[in-house]
Amino acid sequence: MARTTVALLLLAALTGGTSPAQSSPASAETRAVAPATVPAAAPAANAAKPNLRACYDGRCKLTLSKTARFKVSPRFGVTRLSISFNRASVRVRATGPGVTSQAVLGLRSTGSVNGIGIRVVSLSRAKAVLRLAPTR
Repeated sequence: MARTTVALLLLAALTGGTSPAQSSPASAETRAVAPATVPAAAPAANAAKPNLRACYDGRCKLTLSKTARFKVSPRFGVTRLSISFNRASVRVRATGPGVTSQAVLGLRSTGSVNGIGIRVVSLSRAKAVLRLAPTR
């Protein structure tokens, strides 16, 4: 029996625990159910960026966390869109050679700039979700 006790003490010393004779059932349970380390959430900077190139044809769904600027097909009479937002509204500005068009939209509203329809799906201080689709 002395050999068993020595072996258990050695095992306990190597694993950082106590021998079964010295441990209580509560401490054994505590070690068995120790909380796992939960990784921190990824920062917003590492979040997936929206695919702005997909909007070139005027048809896409965007989830924005900051102002976005991208090219659109010249068939709309403009060549660039700039979209900014706050918790109350979304501003879409279209520019091209000698032309500027703008729409300011609220939550769940629709509008258009130069043949590009915009629908505000959701809106908060930190994020705007929009659907773009050609109107002509």
